[in-house]
Amino acid sequence: MPGTEGFLELAGIAGVFVGFGALIAVRSGGVSDAFEVVYMRFVVWLGMLTVVAALAPVTLGPYGLGEHEVWVLSSVISVAVYLGMGVVNVRMPELKADAVTDRRRDAAFSALLAVPAAVAVAVIVLGLRPDLDAALYRTIVVLLLVGAGGTLLELVYSQRQPVSA
Repeated sequence: MPGTEGFLELAGIAGVFVGFGALIAVRSGGVSDAFEVVYMRFVVWLGMLTVVAALAPVTLGPYGLGEHEVWVLSSVISVAVYLGMGVVNVRMPELKADAVTDRRRDAAFSALLAVPAAVAVAVIVLGLRPDLDAALYRTIVVLLLVGAGGTLLELVYSQRQPVSA
């Protein structure tokens, strides 16, 4: 299937986000506040979701499916993994902490990425523009990657400042 090497590269980049998120998570060994815990999980979660989304068409392509079917199945797999990980995340007690729930800016950033991704998934699954399936799916993967990067950036910029003596 043409274009799969680009997905492999995106999966590699997403793997770096997973690694950075995991590295941040284990760097201190001490108890982190709810914000740090949730955002570290989101970095890893979005990174892994990006890896799954990027590798889905690469994995499905050799099975003799039509191009449109590959994009539809890849989209369905990505949405299923997103929803599954979302269910796990919302059950975490840290997500209910005030430090995390009052983050309107982050919700706006998430919506800015989620809305175009949801539209792209709908267009692919409904078969509205089969000629754009590959481009739309690549857009979904890139939006997930941007989400992982943005979450990592938010986590880095929100780190507590050292206490001065």
